[in-house]
Amino acid sequence: MWYRKNVGARERAARLIGGGLMLVCGVVALPASPLGLLLGGAGVVTLLTGMFGYCPACAIAGREPTKG
Repeated sequence: MWYRKNVGARERAARLIGGGLMLVCGVVALPASPLGLLLGGAGVVTLLTGMFGYCPACAIAGREPTKG
């Protein structure tokens, strides 16, 4: 792998659930509005960080990899 995971298992689950909810709310509740697009985009990024277990923002902040 090119990266070291810096998101633990519980946080990954929370990111997957939260990202999915943000994506659904952005697409369904606020379709084609700037806020809906922003919320949907944030949901996609959150889902991806949950799927891969790596968050670039956490890496820049110096967050150490977690166990679990």
